[in-house]
Amino acid sequence: MARKYHRKRRPPRRDRSTPAGEHLPVMLAEVLAALDPKPGMVVVDCTLGFAGHSCELLKRIGPTGLLVATDLDPDNITRATEKLKAVGHPFHAHQGNFAGLPGVLATAGVQQADAVLADLGMSSMQVDDAERGFSFMRDGPLDMRMDRSRGRTAAELLNTLTAEELAAAFTELGDEPEAEKIAAAIVAQRDTKPLERTGELRELIERAAPVTPLLGPGHGPIRKQVMLPTTRVFQALRILVNRELANLTQLLRVLPTILKPGGVAGIISFHSGEDRLVKNAFRDGLRTGVYAAATDDPIRPSEQEKLDNPRARSAKLRWARTPG
Repeated sequence: MARKYHRKRRPPRRDRSTPAGEHLPVMLAEVLAALDPKPGMVVVDCTLGFAGHSCELLKRIGPTGLLVATDLDPDNITRATEKLKAVGHPFHAHQGNFAGLPGVLATAGVQQADAVLADLGMSSMQVDDAERGFSFMRDGPLDMRMDRSRGRTAAELLNTLTAEELAAAFTELGDEPEAEKIAAAIVAQRDTKPLERTGELRELIERAAPVTPLLGPGHGPIRKQVMLPTTRVFQALRILVNRELANLTQLLRVLPTILKPGGVAGIISFHSGEDRLVKNAFRDGLRTGVYAAATDDPIRPSEQEKLDNPRARSAKLRWARTPG
């Protein structure tokens, strides 16, 4: 049976002050408040992206500080480096997985940092590029690899995993209620023709788990702003392709060793599984004395930011500080 959703009317979005083509860093004010970067600090940005956070952090640590930034996507490194150079302060940008952060710091000539930031998930540049296959709004190849030089693509996983494995991924990584139905439809489809395009997958999901919009009084058909089956399945596939939860688990494991006494880590998550890992790691660290302070509840974006930057809607920021 098709699911039906209602939502309240929202005020119209105000025009963004950011020029067209710019990419807004998520929860920038909240990140700066949590990390409190000061001149001379060593700061790590684990997810460089378009350098929105990194540029602001670099400005605050100044010429006596050092920014170390990593990104799994080499395309991000190239574009972001130009923005960081324009700031004019010292930085190191490395292409690689933040799970190997101790090695990255060693390459930059440092052992520990005053602050570490990780903004999990995709960058808007990746979403906007149809050839990357991250978005169901743009037809393109089912790739989804953040590093296109290695690993299995989303298409390869969809066309080789069993129905049970696919359903488990959609449930555990996407919280999709219709996971078994969608997985069965994928297996049936690939017996005829392998799935290769994002548009093909979107059509299949919408047939297998349709959503019927309801009429709002006098306002036409509307849908509640929740994650619908297509969104959840695409999210689950991206996490699976890039082993994101395993990489986050490793980052959380090494964080206390790479933070200086009194150092702070801030992590922005967009998925319940990610947030759960961060919450549990910070809570356990607080209990055992690894951390001296941590957020009780996640910090959420303001209502205005949700309007100005749709990517921020599901963001949750948590921070933790080491003793000292």
